[in-house]
Amino acid sequence: MKTIQFREAIAEAMSEEMRRDESIYLMGEEVAEYNGAYKASKGMLDEFGAKRVIDTPIAELGFAGVGVGSTMTGNRPIIEFMTFNFSLVGIDQIINNAAKIRQMSGGQFKCPIVFRGPTASAGQLAATHSQAFESWFANCPGLKVVVPSNPYDAKGLLKSAIRDDDPVIFMESEQMYGDKGEVPEGEYTIPLGIAEIKREGTDVTIVSFGKIIKEAYKAADQLAEEGISCEVIDLRTIRPMDHKTILDSVKKTNRLVVLEEAWPFGNIATEITYQVQSQAFDYLDAPVVKINTADTPAPYSPVLLQEWLPNSEDVVKAVKKVMYK
Repeated sequence: MKTIQFREAIAEAMSEEMRRDESIYLMGEEVAEYNGAYKASKGMLDEFGAKRVIDTPIAELGFAGVGVGSTMTGNRPIIEFMTFNFSLVGIDQIINNAAKIRQMSGGQFKCPIVFRGPTASAGQLAATHSQAFESWFANCPGLKVVVPSNPYDAKGLLKSAIRDDDPVIFMESEQMYGDKGEVPEGEYTIPLGIAEIKREGTDVTIVSFGKIIKEAYKAADQLAEEGISCEVIDLRTIRPMDHKTILDSVKKTNRLVVLEEAWPFGNIATEITYQVQSQAFDYLDAPVVKINTADTPAPYSPVLLQEWLPNSEDVVKAVKKVMYK
């Protein structure tokens, strides 16, 4: 095993797959000459050249469309959005073409494309640059949605996403690119659609994903000192969702808290809550609690931003609520 940064895990995954398959290329704003806005493509232009690592104008609709179209001629593009906030400019190509072309062509075309980049908040970036769109994309049939939380998962999941024959939305975080973690020296992949129990426990299940799961780990540590055992599940893939891992855990702990960095209305936590109450209602000893951001646009003020975001203390309170303590 070696210890590398999240951004290095992303770069390794893309580079290894591009060496394996010449139909794969990377395209996006500043991915080439600048080595990526967050240095997640560092060194790739030197190795693969300007025909496979392609800088674009600030035109997300245009280069998303080029990527989708190129899949129909045998290519497997990786399209980087500098942030998924900017994906809204190109969302017509993602929703109305990438997600639907297999069905609309009667299976004559597939669309093996990965749209990747950072999601959600990243400090004082204000309302239009701090939004989480996982539930937006997961709402669309035909798309797969992946949100890793650490370098090991990021590399293995990205390699699987690149090899997938369907469009994959791969969402990262500006605040995780510098995170370090252990990654195997050799080849490995992680299948899409499989959640992982990161910490086993007996008293309550906490489900989360992406960078906000760190707050669940902090809360679990604090609660362990008080004698409360938390099982923490990292979804990793939002769609397809691994309902079985969640349900099996809830049947063991009888309590569920869902932590998500997103607005409270119509989100991933809402879907999980529905699935658990419909399939494991008799196992619940308390109502499910979900923890989200405040139901407002993200503030710019650091004081207000701290209040807007969920944190470990919110998780501790939620766990104690379902434990009736």
